[in-house]
Amino acid sequence: MEPAPFSPLNYAILGAYLLAMLGIGLLFARKQKTTEDFFLAGRKMPWLIVGMSMYASLTSAVTFMALPGTAYRENIAFLVVGLASVAVAPVLVALFYPFYHRLRVTTSYEYIAHRFGPRARAAAAGLFILARLGWLGLVIYAPSLALSVVSGIPLSACLLAMGGLATLYTVLGGLAADIWTDVVQFVLMLGGLAWLIVALADRAPGGVAGILDFARARGHLRLADGRLSLTAMSGWIVGLGYFFQLMQDYGTDQTTVQRMMAIPSSRGVARALFFNAAVDVVVIGALLFIGLGLFACQAADPALFPEGLPSDRLLPTFIIRALPNGVSGLLIAALFAAAMSSMDSGISCVSTVVLHDFIRPARKIPATEAHDLRLARILTFALGAFATAMAFYVSRFEHLIEAYSAIISLFSAPILGLFLLGMLTRRADFIGWLAGALAAIAATHVADAYTPLHFSYFFPLALFLTVAVGYAVSLRPGRPFAAAHSGLTIWDRRTPPL
Repeated sequence: MEPAPFSPLNYAILGAYLLAMLGIGLLFARKQKTTEDFFLAGRKMPWLIVGMSMYASLTSAVTFMALPGTAYRENIAFLVVGLASVAVAPVLVALFYPFYHRLRVTTSYEYIAHRFGPRARAAAAGLFILARLGWLGLVIYAPSLALSVVSGIPLSACLLAMGGLATLYTVLGGLAADIWTDVVQFVLMLGGLAWLIVALADRAPGGVAGILDFARARGHLRLADGRLSLTAMSGWIVGLGYFFQLMQDYGTDQTTVQRMMAIPSSRGVARALFFNAAVDVVVIGALLFIGLGLFACQAADPALFPEGLPSDRLLPTFIIRALPNGVSGLLIAALFAAAMSSMDSGISCVSTVVLHDFIRPARKIPATEAHDLRLARILTFALGAFATAMAFYVSRFEHLIEAYSAIISLFSAPILGLFLLGMLTRRADFIGWLAGALAAIAATHVADAYTPLHFSYFFPLALFLTVAVGYAVSLRPGRPFAAAHSGLTIWDRRTPPL
C-alpha cells in the first residue's frame, strides 16, 4: 500500500497541536508545590473536567480505529459495551468510591493495604504496574504504525512525538497538565467524530438513511447473537464480561481512581462517572456508525480502500485519501490526541503507584515534600522513556501484539476479585485471594489453550473463580477468625475506620 502524501499544511496543523500540548505542561509547571499537587492536582478539579479527562484517558487510538473496523467487517455488536458502561456507573458510585473518599487515598491500593495488609497491596500494585507498562507500549505503537503506513510519516517520528511529548508535559505539569491536555484532546476527538459523520453522510448514497439501509440489508445492524454459546460470541456474555471489565477499569484501575480523587466531593465523583457513561454510549455509537459509513462508501466506490487492508487502518486511510487537505491533518491530530491522552495518564498513574505503594511504605525516615516532588518527576520521566522504548521494541514483533494483550488482560480479573472480596465480605483474607487468583489464571490458560471456549468468557470465568475459590479458602479449617477493620466492608462502612 502506497502512503498518501502528508501535505505541509497537515504537518503544520499537527505540529501546532503538539506544541499546544507542551504549552499546557509549561503553564502548570510552576504550580506543583507538593506531591498532592503533582499527583492529585490539589484535589480541586471540577467534576466535568475530570469526566472528560477520564474518558480520554481510557479511550485509546486503538479503540478509535478498531471499532469502525469491526462495524465495517462484521456488525455493531460492540454497542452493548456502551450499555454496560451505563449499567456499571451506579455500582461504582455506591460500592467503590465511598471507601476511597473516606480513606482519602491517593492510590486505590491503599484500600487494599487497610483491608488485607502490605503484602496484598504490593501484589495488586505490582500486577497493575506490569500490566500498565506493557499496555503503554502497545497503545503508542499500534496507532503509530497505522498512521505511518497510511500517511508516510516515519514510524519513529510518530513514536517519539506521541511518547516523548506526552512524557514531557506530564513531567512538567503533573496530573493538572494531564487533565487539561486530556480535555483539549477530548474536544478534538469528539469534533473529529462529528466531522467524519458529516463527511460520510455527504459521500454515501442516500446520506444517513442510505448508510443504515445498506447496513441493514447486509446484516451489519445485527447485534451479537443473544443465544448462549460456549464457542461463539454471545450478546449476553459480552455484556456481562464488559460489565465486570468496566468495573475493573473505572472502579479499581489507578488511571481512573487517581482522577476521581482529584474531585473534592463524592457528589462530583458521581456526576463524573455518569457523564463518562453517557459519553461512552454516544462515542461507541458514533464510531460504529462511522464503520457502517465506510462500508457503504466503499460499496459505492470500490477503489476507496486497497484490497486486503487491515480493519484498523480503514479510518486513517479514509482520513488521508478522502478528506480535504487541512481537515485530514486535524483528524490525524485527533488520533494522536487519543494515543497521547492514554500515554500521559498511564505514566502518571504508574509513577503514583511506585511512590505511594512501594517507596514510601518502605522508608524508615519520611522524606520532605520537595524531595518527593523531585522524585515524582524523575519517576514520570523514566517511566515515559521506558514506555516509549517499549513501543520501539514492540514494533519489532507485530505478530505478538494480540497475544501479548490477551496475556496482560488476564490479570485484571484477579485484581477486581481482590477488591470485591475485601468490600463485600468480612472473612476473606490475602491467602484465600492468592489461591483464587492462581486458580483463575490456571483455569483461563487451560481454557485458552485446550478448549474451544470463546475468549469473551475468560474474564467472567477468571473473576468467578477468584472470588469463589478465594472466599472458600478464606474459610479454611483452623484459620483464626479476624474480622476486617470496621469501615472497610459494606457491612460496617458507616462505622469510622480504625
